[in-house]
Amino acid sequence: MKIIGSVKELRQAIKAEKLQAKSVGFVPTMGFLHEGHLSLVRAAKENNDIVVVSIFVNPTQFGENEDLDAYPRDLEGDQAKLVGEGVDILFYPTVEEMYPQGYSTYVDVEGDMTGVLCGSSRPGHFRGVATVVTKLFNMVAPDRAYFGQKDAQQVSVIERMVKDLNMDLEIVPCPIHREADGLAMSSRNTYLSEKERKDALVLSASLFEAKDKILAGETSAEKIISGIVDKISTVDYAIIDYVEIVDALSLERIDTLKGTILIALAVKVGKPRLIDNLRLEV
Repeated sequence: MKIIGSVKELRQAIKAEKLQAKSVGFVPTMGFLHEGHLSLVRAAKENNDIVVVSIFVNPTQFGENEDLDAYPRDLEGDQAKLVGEGVDILFYPTVEEMYPQGYSTYVDVEGDMTGVLCGSSRPGHFRGVATVVTKLFNMVAPDRAYFGQKDAQQVSVIERMVKDLNMDLEIVPCPIHREADGLAMSSRNTYLSEKERKDALVLSASLFEAKDKILAGETSAEKIISGIVDKISTVDYAIIDYVEIVDALSLERIDTLKGTILIALAVKVGKPRLIDNLRLEV
């Protein structure tokens, strides 16, 4: 596996592969890799000749008082995992490489898609996401890029950006990867104490209960949301950021459940803010 830190060297390496008509699969990450990330790598390997993974904790998507400095990092462990998966190139740039002095250009996906869910409580977050992903796409020039559905809003925003800006690549959403007990895998799970880790199961449990109610015929978004809130509130120190039901494609809030819906939530369980969601055909 080649480990590359500069944009120039990255482009040279990928150009050499493309001259041999090889397809490129790309998995952008912020590191501290877990099985969810590795499932994206495996999906990329299935459909591409070479796989590029980036590790970059992007400062422009973190707001004030968020966990940029404390975000977990383990480059040595990440490298070992990527070598084990047969990754061809690891792109590991510095902040200075990504945002050199004088940097002043940003990508902003406007409208309702970025004003709901995480966008409503993390202003500027998706501006940072769209900017860094655009830069990475320009650097890697992938045929396909792979994203986890756990960050469902992020996937929708990136799909919209790629469509609107006529980017020549395919976005491949991949299913949420969960622990055996149902907790959605996240690098931030490492912040959880033993008790918090157990209590955090209320997030996935509330979604699974909501799914059962919907499959049994419930079509009121208000009633489903109320049930989820009640379930999460059984953990008295859990702080709900949002529980929303939206159209899975437009991310517009809906009152009556029909079509492809997304039930999404964000909750602070102790220190970390955890997100989870469920996509469902009604």
